[in-house]
Amino acid sequence: MKNDYQIFGIRAVIEAVNAGKTIDKVFIQKGLKGPLFAELQTLLQTQGISASYVPVEKLNRITRKNHQGVVANISPVDFHDLENLVMNVVESRETPLFLLLDQLSDVRNFGAIIRTAECTGVHGIIIQKKGAAPVTADTVKTSAGAVFRVPICRTDHIKDAVYYLQASGIKVIGATEKTENSIFDIDLKEPLAIVMGAEDNGISSSVLKILDDRASLPLKGAIGSLNVSVACGAFLYEVVRQRS
Repeated sequence: MKNDYQIFGIRAVIEAVNAGKTIDKVFIQKGLKGPLFAELQTLLQTQGISASYVPVEKLNRITRKNHQGVVANISPVDFHDLENLVMNVVESRETPLFLLLDQLSDVRNFGAIIRTAECTGVHGIIIQKKGAAPVTADTVKTSAGAVFRVPICRTDHIKDAVYYLQASGIKVIGATEKTENSIFDIDLKEPLAIVMGAEDNGISSSVLKILDDRASLPLKGAIGSLNVSVACGAFLYEVVRQRS
């Protein structure tokens, strides 16, 4: 299934970008040269597409096909425009519920979160263009297909999305252990967006500073944190409980 979302070769990647395909990541062999490579490099920079320069051995592990020094991951989903999505949800008169993932990097955590989001009525998931987990075959599998049912938006920076949501009358809270506020003591019935942080560092400090509120989950054991997909599930189902 993985190969369904990969393309190989310099010319093939150039054509895919020019055709408007959503490219999540490009792996390029270190030391690659030539006019066609220069054309690809310029195109990737112009389009803001992330590229990693790796040894040829890594490319050979990714695929046995004739990759010509370039392998690209294509997103299996089309991303939504954030402003249009928010406007449509607000106009629908449903109580908005959005999820922002700040630098979440594990594709399986991403898939599990998408699955829970679909089950709890989340109207859209917002990720950052660079540094975020891509939508891969593993994401699709872990989400049990929910990735095709929950709108996903990409933004240059999570802060941009936070400011836009706040300007649209949507309260933005962060799931973090850096607070004494329990999620169970916060009103989640109003228009809401929840920010979940990265697996290792949580929500970035620059994002934490601009949030409307912070909330944590009570932890009774010796381990000081939950897996991010598990924590996200707990937060979303508290929203469901309060709104029911």
